[in-house]
Amino acid sequence: MEIHRISRGNFLHTVGWGLLASMIIVGMAAGIGRATMNLGAALTEKPDIAIYILLPDEEIGKIEVLREEETERHYMAETKEGPKLIILKMGEKEWYVSHIEKLHTEPILEEPEAETE
Repeated sequence: MEIHRISRGNFLHTVGWGLLASMIIVGMAAGIGRATMNLGAALTEKPDIAIYILLPDEEIGKIEVLREEETERHYMAETKEGPKLIILKMGEKEWYVSHIEKLHTEPILEEPEAETE
């Protein structure tokens, strides 16, 4: 190859296309890597995530695990209607909601301060 006969324009054109192709390949590899990470996270059997997916109408804000067993989990969840007890059970292949109960909360009454004289 006679490198001294290549013009500056042809050299920059070739290098530019090489850089562009490299960036596309690296971007695709990063995208595929991120997609496989997301897919792996989606396939895990985490009932803590399942509670949000199974009850989208409840608008669950915060959950607290009350009891955790292999086939059953009890949660206290803050919903749009107030706190609720939600019980998830493991079926043959997936988690399902077995019980929802609204928890009643009483307002805390302030005691009048004793007057000191």
